[in-house]
Amino acid sequence: MSKRTVITGIGVAAPNGLGTEAYWKSVLAGSNGIAELDRFDTAGYASRLAGQITGFHVEDHLPDRLHAQTDISTQFALVAAEWALTDAGIGGDNTLADYSMGVVTSTAQGGFAFTHNEFDKLWSRGPEFVSVYESFAWFYAVNTGQISIRNKMRGPSAALVSEQAGGLDALGHARRTVRRGTELVVSGGVDSALDSWGYASQLAGGLVSTVSDPARAYLPFDAEASGHVPGEGGAILIVEDEESARGRGAAHLYGEVAGYASTFDPAPGSGRPPGLRRAVELALTDAGLTPADVDVVFADAAGTLGQDRAEAETLREVFGAHAVPVTAPKALTGRLAGGGGPLDVATALLALRDGVVPPTAHTTDVPEEYGLDLVTGQAREVPVRTALVLARGRRGFNSALVVRAA
Repeated sequence: MSKRTVITGIGVAAPNGLGTEAYWKSVLAGSNGIAELDRFDTAGYASRLAGQITGFHVEDHLPDRLHAQTDISTQFALVAAEWALTDAGIGGDNTLADYSMGVVTSTAQGGFAFTHNEFDKLWSRGPEFVSVYESFAWFYAVNTGQISIRNKMRGPSAALVSEQAGGLDALGHARRTVRRGTELVVSGGVDSALDSWGYASQLAGGLVSTVSDPARAYLPFDAEASGHVPGEGGAILIVEDEESARGRGAAHLYGEVAGYASTFDPAPGSGRPPGLRRAVELALTDAGLTPADVDVVFADAAGTLGQDRAEAETLREVFGAHAVPVTAPKALTGRLAGGGGPLDVATALLALRDGVVPPTAHTTDVPEEYGLDLVTGQAREVPVRTALVLARGRRGFNSALVVRAA
């Protein structure tokens, strides 16, 4: 086994695009996936906006038996995994032995809509009406399990939960799994909690914007930032040992997972600094790179003044003021919890492929003291060989992942 771990397949299910190329086209065009949520009556809710996936019909993608077993988030994950495996050329006669393939995914929310539908049955009709599939359809490990079962992948597998940081943690763990001898790992993250209860729980966190204009609600690094917009979806990627991938004739080597690190913030009031800078430095060290080697940063972009200021300070301390292009394509999708990091990694790999940095939509007024070279307005065509992707989860999770041209 080689020491280099590469991405050979990408599958995207996002509010502004189903499928990798449809999503990428939307990102470069600035097509907004944020709109008024229409899955239930939002009257009385403090916010009504979400990054909602539309045009997805499960019957077009999955067999009937899976419809009743799975939450919408798992349906997205299964389809994105199928797209990623197809993109990687895995299937048919080109399938590795099942014990040579594992699955590592992240979700922060589990099967929210499925579970709350079953709760409603329990309370309104009685326990005999609750689906037997409730025993697992809600669980954080369900996406890993369903992908593994459907694709006969019995190698080392795992599920990680660390909110917005979880998707990067899953990819970091997938890289570790490949380095330990598993040839291929299906990895990434997908989340969805846009039913009435799931949406209410996200609003209860106090970080969701109440601005009603879809183009002004989520403004990463803007002086008028007032919170984020929840979204659904994410990305599944195929992580492989480079030697094995080349040996089987993989059609794509989108890039190498060159470095990864995670840290945890100290307790509030401790006087110690947040852990994001340390995560960045450790990831670059792991990749054998210096800050000068990074061509673009895909920011966590929380969308609140305090958190944006803190992230900007970290980037300024590590790279210097205005020293590296920074972008946050998630302004078009909302924050996707466990799916956000993998979607940013997929976007970074496409930026490497096409030599273009996508813009941060809608943000127009970046405070000068942030010291950011934030790409806004139009995409920026520049050579991109190395990208740093950041993610922060609630309660102190920090993750950083470096991808580099293969």
